[in-house]
Amino acid sequence: MEKEFNGRDLKLGQIQDGNSDYTRYHITYKSGDLTISGIMNIPKGIPPEDGWPVLFLNHGHIDTSVYTNGRGLRREQDYLARQGFAVLHSDYRNHTQSDKDPNTETDVRLGYVEDVINAVMAVKNSDISSLSKERFGMLGHSMGGGISQAVMVVRPDLVDAIVLYAPVSSDVVDSYNRWTLRNSSNAEKIRSAHGSPEENPEFWKNMSPRTFFDRVKTPIIIFHGTADESCDIEWSRETRELLLAAGKRVELVEYPGQYHEFGATFDDFMKRSSDFFKNNLK
Repeated sequence: MEKEFNGRDLKLGQIQDGNSDYTRYHITYKSGDLTISGIMNIPKGIPPEDGWPVLFLNHGHIDTSVYTNGRGLRREQDYLARQGFAVLHSDYRNHTQSDKDPNTETDVRLGYVEDVINAVMAVKNSDISSLSKERFGMLGHSMGGGISQAVMVVRPDLVDAIVLYAPVSSDVVDSYNRWTLRNSSNAEKIRSAHGSPEENPEFWKNMSPRTFFDRVKTPIIIFHGTADESCDIEWSRETRELLLAAGKRVELVEYPGQYHEFGATFDDFMKRSSDFFKNNLK
């Protein structure tokens, strides 16, 4: 995915909510020629000299017909903003108020990766003085974990730390077999454009983050429940082993009995994630 990323025109819109710790804004920014919507939680009080460190949260798959602005990871958005992080949650293209891209599914959702990278670039290029232009972290859940894995190999220097929360496999063929084949229309479009994994293994290899783990520069921590009914914990175990084999900094935290969205271990997950970001966003 060799291309220029020109994220820009980050705009804080209507205030959606607020409390004693942060203000929640509707936002828009430009990703290529598209306008992307999202939300941003910005802490109250006096920011550090270089601005609040910024975390980019990447949500998992939610049907675009029911998705609403900022949906997914609401608990995480709240917790992390209360810890002194500005939190930007992109809606991605084709979701709610974002512009539409008819090729997103055929392009194996690479557009979502572009939108997330451009969200970071939009902060870097913004004139919002309360936001740091250098201290960035990223958290991705499920499909958003796959997006985060793509980011860490496409733009290895983009962020300082990455949290993967019950992520999809680092081999996109696993996602193809698990979900794409269930939608015969999308599967046929993808096969027509790129071939199936059996017909065109080189394409699918090049779409898989694990192929390029040698490029990773970011410390990574993975959290996964052993009872995850959506994303197999074996996927995260394999990802950890491949990253270790490539000489990268990675840790896997397994939560026995936890499902795709954490319940009893949520507070521990959030504290560890917050501490991880605080230790690496310096």
